[in-house]
Amino acid sequence: MEYLAQVRVIIFHIFILICVFILTCLAQSIPQSYLDGLPFSMPEVQLPTFPARTISIVDYGAVPDGQTLNTKAFKDAIQTCAKAGGGTVIVPSGVWLTGPIEFESNINLYLENGAIIMFSKNRDDFALMPYPTPNSKNYQCANPIYGYGLENIAITGKGIIDGSGEVWRPKKKEKYTVNQWKKIVESGGAVTEDGKMWWPSDQAMKGEGYLKNLRKEKKDLTKEDFLGVKDFLRSHMVVFYSCKKVLFDGPTFRNSPKFCVNPIQCEQVVIRNIVVQNEWNAQNGDGIDIGSSHNVFVYNCIVDVGDDAICLKPGNVDKERGWSVACENIVIADCIVYRGHGGFVIGSETYGGTRNVSVRNCTFIGTDIGLRFKSSRTRGGKTENIYIDGIQMKDIVNEAILFDMYYEEGKPEQGSMREKMPITERTPLFQKFHINNVVCNGASHAIFIRGLPEQFVNGIEFTDITISAKRGVIGVDAEQLQFKNVRLIVDEGPIFDFDNMKDITIQRPGFQSSITPFLKVSGKESMEIYLLDTKLSGISQQIERGSEVRSDAVIFK
Repeated sequence: MEYLAQVRVIIFHIFILICVFILTCLAQSIPQSYLDGLPFSMPEVQLPTFPARTISIVDYGAVPDGQTLNTKAFKDAIQTCAKAGGGTVIVPSGVWLTGPIEFESNINLYLENGAIIMFSKNRDDFALMPYPTPNSKNYQCANPIYGYGLENIAITGKGIIDGSGEVWRPKKKEKYTVNQWKKIVESGGAVTEDGKMWWPSDQAMKGEGYLKNLRKEKKDLTKEDFLGVKDFLRSHMVVFYSCKKVLFDGPTFRNSPKFCVNPIQCEQVVIRNIVVQNEWNAQNGDGIDIGSSHNVFVYNCIVDVGDDAICLKPGNVDKERGWSVACENIVIADCIVYRGHGGFVIGSETYGGTRNVSVRNCTFIGTDIGLRFKSSRTRGGKTENIYIDGIQMKDIVNEAILFDMYYEEGKPEQGSMREKMPITERTPLFQKFHINNVVCNGASHAIFIRGLPEQFVNGIEFTDITISAKRGVIGVDAEQLQFKNVRLIVDEGPIFDFDNMKDITIQRPGFQSSITPFLKVSGKESMEIYLLDTKLSGISQQIERGSEVRSDAVIFK
């Protein structure tokens, strides 16, 4: 009987090895459809490949009962596999409780169908670590999954990774019912004096103020300084930093302490066929955040989260690799977003710069904003060559399309008296956007654009767009915009509302003649607003001009 049991184990391992080999072969290329028709030259992206070696965490003492802490088993399996030359570390079906998992090069973490990696709810299991690099003088709690300076890594399979984020995240009272809030408060933790926010501990609640004051007193903080606010220093769930040839394919990533899937300063990244899920009220619960990375494909993903869904965060440029912008050559396609603060987002940190981005055939349902581009005077950089084609939206809470250069800075002054500030390297510049073939059924505002008086949003093309919304297009401090075949079904006028807008073309618009005025213009810098192939004869109030607007600001052609 013992001999037969050994044979069964050997056959099982051979079967797994064959399956992994087949999946690896199938995963060696990106479908040609994602390469065809790109509006920029996309460098070749090589997917990781792995030796035909499999190691199960069970062989290193892992127990799938959801109670036994398997941190050592994961570590031993990964390090053994890496030292042998790499391969696939298998997580079988079961509930595997663990602390942080640190990756090594040439490792594919493969989750079988039915496997759940559940990270510990004991915050003491996550020690402070230098972040984001091992040489950093800043610290945060260890990321549940982390890798630095690696090559040829992957997380694959059909299992689930749960970050146990509920023990880390603060909660806002306004996002919960009375009974839910009562249970949260009764669970322990700490509540702010105004009663509007719950934190998992008093240390977490006071952490931001503690660090702020400490940095005023000390130039360089030590690890011991950060220990005083450990509960505040919650981590992102999956962080690969400065890695090359990275693959996410298949698993569900859910319930993260903060951002969920977060490659930073990586190149040759493929994220496909994954599900990312956080509760709608998860504070800072972003889905897929591409941080300062090059040559990235994201496709066939489903995202349902509590903050930005699919987001580019171009922070600092990696000058050691000769990069001139932080985010470059990124393709996003065939993704569905059910909830999030934005379906596709750039910002708010844009100071590293972004260029060459293609977003195609994506669907957003119930997001706060559809296409969201945000920055501010302290977070800015150049964002350009953004190509968006084929976006379907439904039930968008606020704006279907938003450009806002005042993120978290409050609303600017109304009219033409907005103060111009000196242009610096941190002044955001959003230009050369091409937004085509967008349909949105239901939004508060169709399109909202707000640049800065010292640096306008410019060079945006909107073509073949249909949006039903309460309000139409609002533009402030922008230039060189084109609206071609833009159909707006709105509840109230004006259909186009411009303040300090210049060199604007509206061509063959679709609109209801009963909604007036068609165009409202204010601001002394408004000029060269061209209406092409636009018939306004059936509208009782066609154009409303402010007293400061030149008489020839609007031109019919």
